Amino acid sequence: MSIVLWWHAWSTHPTSVTICGCGDPALFLWFLEWPAHAIAHGSSLFHSTALFHPGGINLLSNTSVLAIGIPLAPVTWLFGPVATLNVASTLGPALTALAMFWLLRRWVRWTPAAFAGGLLYGFSPYVVSNLALAHLMTGVLLVLPLIIACLDELLVRQRRRPVLVGGVLGLLIVVQFFVSTEVLVIVAIAGVAGLVLLVGYALVMAQRGLVERARHGLTGLVVAAGVSLAVLAYPIWFALAGPMHLSGQVWPGRGIAQGAALEDLWRPASLSRAAQHLVNLSGYQGSTYPADQYLGLGLVILLGVALVIWRRDRRLWFFGGLGVVAALLGLGTRGPSGLPWRIFADAPIVENVIPRRFMIVTTLCAAAMLAIVLDHVHAWVRSSVRAVAGRRVAPQGAGLAGTLAGFAAGLAVASAALVPVAQNVAASTPLTTQAVKTPAWFVDVAPHLPPGQVILTYPVPFSGLQSAESWQALDRMHFAMAGGGGPEGVPSRAGKERAGFVVLSAVSFSGHGFPPPTAEEVDAVRKALVGWGVTLIVVPDPAGRPGYDQGMDTPSALGLFTSAVGRPPRYADGAWVWGDVQALGPPVLISTEDFGRCTTDQVWRSGPQGVPACVMTATRSST
Repeated sequence: MSIVLWWHAWSTHPTSVTICGCGDPALFLWFLEWPAHAIAHGSSLFHSTALFHPGGINLLSNTSVLAIGIPLAPVTWLFGPVATLNVASTLGPALTALAMFWLLRRWVRWTPAAFAGGLLYGFSPYVVSNLALAHLMTGVLLVLPLIIACLDELLVRQRRRPVLVGGVLGLLIVVQFFVSTEVLVIVAIAGVAGLVLLVGYALVMAQRGLVERARHGLTGLVVAAGVSLAVLAYPIWFALAGPMHLSGQVWPGRGIAQGAALEDLWRPASLSRAAQHLVNLSGYQGSTYPADQYLGLGLVILLGVALVIWRRDRRLWFFGGLGVVAALLGLGTRGPSGLPWRIFADAPIVENVIPRRFMIVTTLCAAAMLAIVLDHVHAWVRSSVRAVAGRRVAPQGAGLAGTLAGFAAGLAVASAALVPVAQNVAASTPLTTQAVKTPAWFVDVAPHLPPGQVILTYPVPFSGLQSAESWQALDRMHFAMAGGGGPEGVPSRAGKERAGFVVLSAVSFSGHGFPPPTAEEVDAVRKALVGWGVTLIVVPDPAGRPGYDQGMDTPSALGLFTSAVGRPPRYADGAWVWGDVQALGPPVLISTEDFGRCTTDQVWRSGPQGVPACVMTATRSST
């Protein structure tokens, strides 16, 4: 199924075709290239000055998915980061489904029931929608079922040595930390909720041997905590207090606490035009997009009915209760009076969890319940038919009739539950992909630059248009870049270069046009160029480039850079290039009227040097 999902990539050129070389996929191409580059060059895996030069980027404060990038480094060395992203996006849901299947086989006897549960979890609308944006940190969820298996062994089954199981659990926590710290926090919150449910049940219904069982479980949990903290002590410090760490709200002012609507679970939410535009800007260019919170009315009703029919099955009540808790947390501030999310909303670290992502736990619980229900249906129908048929036919025939009837009943129930979910995903399958098109200058010139070059691209990567990160990744990090995408690329973290940051963002991506810059704005850009240590400004020619690779106003950008650098660019290899930027000339200040005249379509179309020449001529005329 993973191959079908990514058919457009694997059936064409998987080393150059993927989701997109833009938006969030561009950032993840960079995150996958960096570990391979760092290992090959002996650089830090946790910090890089290749982005956001000169301060750099703290990878552990970001969604760097090092647990994916490091193992796949050989793929990156041999075939490049595009191939690595395709491999990760293809293996991710398959391995997630396989891990869930393995977990469910601990609880159900009928293999197809575990298969259906694994399929729902690994290829859920939530997983597919996240992978469509290259969100590997929330689309690759294979560690969670393994963590639950360890907890099941420690707290419920208790058949193996707690020290051994606790050690394995600790190592799984380490792996999940390097896949996604946010998902690890979600798992921790859900784990506490699950532990409360288990302890509450034990205190009321299963007090015999409680002390011994508690000692067994606590021993394993202590070992898990010790192992994980021993390995993660330095990475945790680095993420929270290391160079260029992110503090406070990661996305200030973005309203991430507003979660999903409860009805999204059974009613697929359609994207508004604005939401579809945001998805396209974020990196997925398809016209249809899975509703990430959707489970389907059939599945919701089935699980509710199952709780009544098999009300003595404690597993159904446990996963049902935990799933409801996760769904309520997923409401975020949409919940009544913002509860229960407000309990966690202001807590350090937890404040940066996106409530919608509790759907990870809700989906896992629904998948577990589905498998258990299918197992019940299969067993009941098989035994019932076998008993009835046994009165009329030979035992062998009765057994066959029971087996076939049980399979048919299980298949019918599974279809009723899964077909709506499958339809939601199928509407976007295969996922839309794009050829990652690197501008000619970055293909022909950038690989041969001398060491120590720092490039400011247009559009600037902190404007929301992040394609430049994919250009740098495909160039194998031959140069450093001013700025970058992700949560570090917001004005509040721009420091003393903030004023220039804002101007450059506006000329790259502004829905209301870019007005002629003032002398103060030109000066702010000059100070930013100096502060970032920029040596080259590169503006690729937008002709023939995909729309998501282009800034909103290239003529104004050429005029702004000419004014700020104090000299015109050189046009070669399909790009305007200002070299030796640290040796700025006097600013070229022209009137608002002249700037507007120099950036008209007529001047822009007059030739590559039309806008810069007009700006330089205007300043001489005004002088």
